[in-house]
Amino acid sequence: MGPIILFDKSFLQSLSLDEAVFFDHFFYPNICPILFVETLADLGKVAPGERTPEEEVGIIADKTPEMHGMVNAFHGEMCIADLLGYSIPLTGQVMLPRGRPVRHGNQSGVVFEESPEVQAFRRWQEHRFTEVERGFARVWRQMLNLVDFDKLSRALRGLGLRPGRCKTLEDAKNIAGAMIVTRNNPNDRIRLTFWLLGIPKKFQKDILLRWTLDEQPPLVEFAPYASFVLSVQIFFQIARATELVSKKPSTVMDISYLFYLPFCMIFTSSDRLHERCVPLFLRPDQEFIFGRDLKADLIRIVDHFDAVPEVEKEKGLYAFAEKPPTEGNFLIASLWDHYLPNWRNISTVSVNRDLKEDEYLVKHLNAFANAPRLKPEEIDFDLQNPDAVALERKVSKRRGKWWVLSKDLKTDEEI
Repeated sequence: MGPIILFDKSFLQSLSLDEAVFFDHFFYPNICPILFVETLADLGKVAPGERTPEEEVGIIADKTPEMHGMVNAFHGEMCIADLLGYSIPLTGQVMLPRGRPVRHGNQSGVVFEESPEVQAFRRWQEHRFTEVERGFARVWRQMLNLVDFDKLSRALRGLGLRPGRCKTLEDAKNIAGAMIVTRNNPNDRIRLTFWLLGIPKKFQKDILLRWTLDEQPPLVEFAPYASFVLSVQIFFQIARATELVSKKPSTVMDISYLFYLPFCMIFTSSDRLHERCVPLFLRPDQEFIFGRDLKADLIRIVDHFDAVPEVEKEKGLYAFAEKPPTEGNFLIASLWDHYLPNWRNISTVSVNRDLKEDEYLVKHLNAFANAPRLKPEEIDFDLQNPDAVALERKVSKRRGKWWVLSKDLKTDEEI
């Protein structure tokens, strides 16, 4: 499991299934809700060739990471939480749903419950696309609509900013950045925030109370994540209105991936809009990798491990491909060097697995994950330092031509 990586539809679409398997294996992918929204939009299109729209969407769903990574919480919900005073870390980790404290036997821990996003992902893996669309993606899409630029321009001018004078993307970024650090016109600032972020009225009273008690600070201090999303929104609307980026409707979806930049180490995309805009919003410890370059390396990775004897492949990826190749100047290995600097010095120990012990472990983990939630008075351990943490996911034993798990390992259905 490697660096945390955010990706878009264009990158995933460019991969073969075998390349997607190693992308999943050597990274910890952040699966953001925009991927669902963008991909499900294809259900309304006429697919080229002989494939139906459902088959086209199914191909992308099959390549979506399943072994590593998690579905990130929706940015709209995180903005609300941030404005209400709940901490949203902006240091590169995937934002998971709230955990459920449990106890099984003498072991206590936390099971991360299925958020609506994860439930949608499960339906996605099962190709139940209509249910995903009906249950979630439609709501997500409604929050990605374009805003009235004339109204936005008037609001920014009221704050002393001049969006019409932008000549470059850097100019647009600077205006957006100025909006979230200014102390001027606090009432106008908070109204603009509510409007651009689509904050429901039922939350506005409590946010305003907190804002007032905090003496109406700059937005970047009051709600760091919400202010980040706000800066991306303002940047995009200015860049689009001044024709620094395309006015195609699809750019609204494309720019929305940037809302999730705080929750990764690397962002990869084959989209030129992302290539131009993403670097403006990255932290110093993050980087953008153009999708074509990462795909080329994954092709080399597939060829490299294809030379492994079949008897070794049947033991599963963790047995014969625990780490990237240490020789051969691979991009993925260099990314591991940067983000996981000690990986080359950690020796790999070959362990002879006991299949009966593995089957017992599977049963134990399932029992732990299905344990009932503890009542508040029953929690007698530190939730920040539990004995165990469980993340539920659906994993295929075999994907493409690769055994992800050992060929001999029995699943629940086989036990």
